[in-house]
Amino acid sequence: MKPKLFKTMMIILSTITVLGVVALILVINLSDSEASGERSIDEVRDSSLLTEEITTDLENGDYVRIKFRIVTDSKGALEELQKRDFQMQNIIIKELATMDTKAFKSGLSDLEETVKLKLNQLMTEGKVTEVYTVEKVLQ
Repeated sequence: MKPKLFKTMMIILSTITVLGVVALILVINLSDSEASGERSIDEVRDSSLLTEEITTDLENGDYVRIKFRIVTDSKGALEELQKRDFQMQNIIIKELATMDTKAFKSGLSDLEETVKLKLNQLMTEGKVTEVYTVEKVLQ
């Protein structure tokens, strides 16, 4: 009787161990994707703002028409950004006014980063995570 009881206990312990290992692997994999901040494209679009087209002049007198998609980290941050649309447009216009044609053609990444940093200085509900230029025309 004892060997049978021992065998049954070993099977139960083995089963519990295997289930524990599987559960641990699942928890680690799920927490890694959440911890890395991976969001679906739908979540990104739902927490982003497409700006109106902005037409302004550069430092050397050339004109640009430009449009951005600004991504926030939450819907609360998006709502705040929508309320701050006039400040956002002001930041963009001021930054473009300091650029000449050459800087505009080669420095869009710098412009996007500067807009992001300046918007984050204003934000109180979350933050801007990315700024993408989605349309641009230099005249």
